[in-house]
Amino acid sequence: MGRARRPLFELPPGKWRKTALVLLIAFFLIGGAAHFAMPDSYIAIMPPWLPAHRELVYLSGACEILGAVGLLFAASRRAAGVGLMLLVVAVFPSNIHMALHPEQFASLPRWALYARLPLQLAILAWVWWATRSRLRRPPIE
Repeated sequence: MGRARRPLFELPPGKWRKTALVLLIAFFLIGGAAHFAMPDSYIAIMPPWLPAHRELVYLSGACEILGAVGLLFAASRRAAGVGLMLLVVAVFPSNIHMALHPEQFASLPRWALYARLPLQLAILAWVWWATRSRLRRPPIE
């Protein structure tokens, strides 16, 4: 008798976590694809001190897509979540750059540039909550 295998595409328990996970997968798939479809939009927001802008845009887009694919599989979901959280932290300098240089982003309202900063914390919380392992409670004796 071996260990029971988990289904390949097992969704987390609870309607809200299922919905959060599905939306998270769509968010990162679409966002990752946008890095390839519109790389110049992402290059424009990168701080000048970062090297290889185009390559970093493609790399971050590929990481978003790979992370979204990893979220599909129960066995890789937690690792994919950690990777996506690290990616959100890694791209944070671009959000800071936008907030510090609003004149370079005149097409966006200033409040939106500042709103992007705490939004990254919300995205981190969303990824963590949607991908965390189920908490196991000890049996009541």
